[in-house]
Amino acid sequence: MTGTSSPTWREHSMAAMKPRTGDGPLEATKEGRGIVMRVPLEGGGRLVVELTPDEAAALGDELKNVTS
Repeated sequence: MTGTSSPTWREHSMAAMKPRTGDGPLEATKEGRGIVMRVPLEGGGRLVVELTPDEAAALGDELKNVTS
């Protein structure tokens, strides 16, 4: 094509806007066979960790030891 052409779709497209997850509370949810823990971080964002039930129990025991 020569001369002036209309811009193609790709020239005007934008990446899909995805909602940002807020900092939110500390939470742990069972997802499938694992447990997903979401920990708010200083400065924003969250750390997301997937644990097995045994790992979650061991983490709970360690946290109890340091907080009692």
